[in-house]
Amino acid sequence: MIDELLPIGSVVGIKESDKKLMIFGIKQKNEDTGETYDYVGVLYPEGNLGVEYQFLFNSDVISDVFFLGYESEERDYFINNLKKFYEPENAINDLPDAPLEEEVNANLDEEDGDIF
Repeated sequence: MIDELLPIGSVVGIKESDKKLMIFGIKQKNEDTGETYDYVGVLYPEGNLGVEYQFLFNSDVISDVFFLGYESEERDYFINNLKKFYEPENAINDLPDAPLEEEVNANLDEEDGDIF
């Protein structure tokens, strides 16, 4: 179920593996097979060592959640948009799409912050 997907940044254990993975993407498609997976992750704590060390996996192989990634209103919008695609019957139709990039940047300017 889409609501149960872990946020990016989460660190998980995988069944039958001693290595932890950090999730850096959700609902990812394998370009070779066309199959969609719940997550793509990289080794933790090493991080991204290249494409050959990025792992596609589904929720059913997660044995432990060691760290739960960042959750925010933006993530709520994103999850709802995923629901509109994968589970339209469960989506909140009157929830607007995620804020436009201009709105996000305007908020950052107001806070005297910058992403980079």
